[in-house]
Amino acid sequence: MWCDNGGHTFHEVALADLKEVAQAFVEKAGSYKVWLLYGEMGSGKTTFIKALCSHLGVTDVMNSPTFSIVNEYLTRDQKKIFHFDFYRIKNEAEAYDIGTEEYLYSGNYCFIEWPEKIPSLIPAERAEISIQSENQNQRTLALFVHDGQEKNRI
Repeated sequence: MWCDNGGHTFHEVALADLKEVAQAFVEKAGSYKVWLLYGEMGSGKTTFIKALCSHLGVTDVMNSPTFSIVNEYLTRDQKKIFHFDFYRIKNEAEAYDIGTEEYLYSGNYCFIEWPEKIPSLIPAERAEISIQSENQNQRTLALFVHDGQEKNRI
């Protein structure tokens, strides 16, 4: 594994490297609580969210909320983390109906898979992670933030 752009892009990331990348991204993103994860089906979005949640102290069993749309996890210090998977929704109204906006503005971490399905619900201030497959066992992960006005590598 190697990184560039001041630690904002990691290349040749293997499964064993995810803990280190998760820690680096949490540190770089600072106070950003809404995180959007972009990547093809099977690129590792759920796996990386598990690494982020582990780093943040989640003790619950973590799995993909593909059918439930949202999972709630608790950390060791009883903070809530929300994990969304919007792959199966048909329209934004479904996301709105489950109270997605309340989750996103709760001040808790919200990790979102398939955010492109809910464009009008996405907060202006957010972190984004792009995951690209290099081969079957390695990925490139890049972190960007939106400060409400523009997209930046932080």
